[in-house]
Amino acid sequence: MFDRAERLFQDGGQMRLSDCHNIDDFRVLAKARLPFPVFDYIDGAADDELTKARNTAAFDEVDLVPDVLAGVAEIDTSCTILGRKSALPLMLSPTAVQRAFHWQGERAVAKAAEKYGLWFGISSLATRSIEEIAALTSGPKLFQLYVHKDKGLNTHIIERCQAAKFDALALTVDTIVSGKRERCLRSGFTTPPRFTPASIWSYATRPRWTLDYVLREKFRLPNLDTHVTEGSGQAVSIAQYFNTMLDTSMDWDTAARIREQWGGTFVLKGVMSAADARRAVAIGADAIMVSNHGGRQLDGSRAPFDQLPEIVDAVGGQIEIICDGGVRRGTHVMKALCSGATAASGGRLYLYALAAAGQDGVERALGILKDELERGMRLMGVTRIDQLTSDRLRHRG
Repeated sequence: MFDRAERLFQDGGQMRLSDCHNIDDFRVLAKARLPFPVFDYIDGAADDELTKARNTAAFDEVDLVPDVLAGVAEIDTSCTILGRKSALPLMLSPTAVQRAFHWQGERAVAKAAEKYGLWFGISSLATRSIEEIAALTSGPKLFQLYVHKDKGLNTHIIERCQAAKFDALALTVDTIVSGKRERCLRSGFTTPPRFTPASIWSYATRPRWTLDYVLREKFRLPNLDTHVTEGSGQAVSIAQYFNTMLDTSMDWDTAARIREQWGGTFVLKGVMSAADARRAVAIGADAIMVSNHGGRQLDGSRAPFDQLPEIVDAVGGQIEIICDGGVRRGTHVMKALCSGATAASGGRLYLYALAAAGQDGVERALGILKDELERGMRLMGVTRIDQLTSDRLRHRG
């Protein structure tokens, strides 16, 4: 998959941002520019990483069926997601500790999302504050909440999001314990990143990243550091954080209480079964993100795209359904829509680009995905997103 870009390095070439023509190219450039523990945190997943691979491979199991002579000189790629207009049926999923990947962190992603008219989310483990992001952009934005054992912290975060007028709250429901992320165990990756004897050479040979990390503003988790030190002043692994700080007793009553406390547009992130999708409808959620956390939790679980038909059959039309994970192409977005999703979303699709070149990288990646989607719609013979329906998709075998 990565042969062309990898070959450029093997032949002694210097890959540039302008050499990136798809998301896989950004991955290769990110790998070259990041110390290996940081890259492996973005790129890695749980156990044997089978689910991570399946998340993208699932899209290859179905084919698009185009119409021709459809008059596609003018097309409209926009849609409504969670009550706000989006220029594309694509969301940028919330991801943690972005300052570790590039010094611009969430600010770069927020600005790029606003430029392209897209929803984006920030994590409870964001390295920019709720208030800073709210002041930075008027675009649609979502906050992703982890439920901590410290109920005062949960309430504090929700109140900050309300005051900052975030458009939606997404409760992540698949991280009550951490998946076994073996690459991180081998590399010793922590937040904040720390230099170890095994990794010091990798940091030393990436001076741009290392100087930015050491000399620019201090790494912190400003949405948590009023209550906890883990991951901010004290270096811990993500697994340690999940396993010690998050509430393993969280249940459907918890989700319903948080929805009521929030009082606004409410999303459940991490729903994978039809039964849970029905429960999400029952508690009054506005949307579900069909997601397995990028394959970073339960290895061997189904891919979100594989589960879409079952979930759409169960709750289609009652709730918005966002297919989250594995998206690398505009055609992947189209296939998700044909399968009944309201929109698609992903994290690595922009994290590789952020790590490769900051805001410039994210903007280039989004521009490529936009072009792919526009071109794909024209080649499919559709002029509007709502024309991407199930009759335009065929399953192999």
